[in-house]
Amino acid sequence: MNLLYIILVILFTGSCQNRNEQSRENHKITIINPEGTTVKERYNPPEGYVRKNHIAGSFEEYLRNLPLKPHGTSAGYYDGKLKPAEGIYDGVVNLDLSNKNLQQCADAVIRLRAEYLYSQGKFEDIHFCFTNGFNAEYLKWKEGYRTLVRGNNVNWIKKEEPSDSYQIFRKYLETVFMYAGTLSLSKELRSIKYNVLRTADVFIQGGSPGHAVIVVDVAEKLDNGDKVFLLAQSYMPAQDIQILINPANPSISPWYELRAEESIIITPQWTFKQNDLKRFD
Repeated sequence: MNLLYIILVILFTGSCQNRNEQSRENHKITIINPEGTTVKERYNPPEGYVRKNHIAGSFEEYLRNLPLKPHGTSAGYYDGKLKPAEGIYDGVVNLDLSNKNLQQCADAVIRLRAEYLYSQGKFEDIHFCFTNGFNAEYLKWKEGYRTLVRGNNVNWIKKEEPSDSYQIFRKYLETVFMYAGTLSLSKELRSIKYNVLRTADVFIQGGSPGHAVIVVDVAEKLDNGDKVFLLAQSYMPAQDIQILINPANPSISPWYELRAEESIIITPQWTFKQNDLKRFD
């Protein structure tokens, strides 16, 4: 009788484990749509959460509709090598990467912001500070001016004919990437409270090293306003922008829950605090 009982317990436990594993797999499939080609299409919110509409033409809408490379594609480094996905990211943003070691963490945030503004023709809003405080305005660059850097001093010098071509715009970004970083970007952004997090906000710790990730989508519960969000990053050395997994809660990964009672936000390659959340004006 005891032996029969033990056998039944083992069989029942194994059956439950199989059902639980299948349930987790089904949940994962529900959240991740491998056929999706954008952030919005690839990642369905967890059960009970819905996306709120963003203003047409907004930065928030731009991020939610970022194009993604085919599911399972590895992120590439600037030198052509590949970055393993396991334990770090689920998707890769489909933006080209130069062969220079420039587009790192803060640079990825700058790139996304600048690409959006450029696509909207909002050239006057494209400006980022170098670490020494110099304001690198795209309007000056577009007019043919280039930066002359001598030690800690930077000046504009007229060197080229005016152009707003995308190629010239990318040259501008490369210069910004060279002289800006988490320290300068963190000073440009405005600190906000964690509980008002929205798409396009940035978790950033300025320093050397420092790190930055950007919120590319948010979903909410209609009954109580609880939020989940998706994060994207680049890292060192320069690499493709990735959609991060959630190592702390695989059941809803790659979404993160906004929990006011938790003081830290654990991402695969960095840990942030609630007061690291900032926003572009």
